[in-house]
Amino acid sequence: MSTVFEPMAFALKTERLSLRLRGADDASRNLELLSGHDGGTTVTLLEARQRLVAQQVRARESGIGFLTIRRRSDAEPLGYCGLLIGRGSLDEPEIAYELLARFHGNGYATEAARAVMDAAFATGRQRLWSTVRSWNTPSFRVVEKIGFRRDHRIIDSGGELVYLVADRPA
Repeated sequence: MSTVFEPMAFALKTERLSLRLRGADDASRNLELLSGHDGGTTVTLLEARQRLVAQQVRARESGIGFLTIRRRSDAEPLGYCGLLIGRGSLDEPEIAYELLARFHGNGYATEAARAVMDAAFATGRQRLWSTVRSWNTPSFRVVEKIGFRRDHRIIDSGGELVYLVADRPA
């Protein structure tokens, strides 16, 4: 049985970043992220807009979703960070993030993930999950810096997948 939680804040600020719920106006940057994945993407700009609008509707219904990460200094969109059910549950969602490659190595993912984690715990949730492919050393650094610990591993069609967990601070 699922507990009722307050909705996650869909607008967050950190020292260097602002985060807000993704929407149709984020479609071109989302396509840029998708193009960087193995095999690229065949999604059109219109399809990307439609998907983001649908995600926004689901986020407002569920109280969790993805936020666009922007630098406060110039409003440059860097990527996204947020919560999803994914391999978790609404009670114990999974945190996910992705930055455009040119913004890697500046601590932006860690800063955004910490803000999203704090926002998730502010809803009353007691535990969050993260799943990281065993080869993704930078993602391990991000989640481990913000307090996640390795829990277990599985092998699936994509190879080894490591589950990490973070409990709400006492």
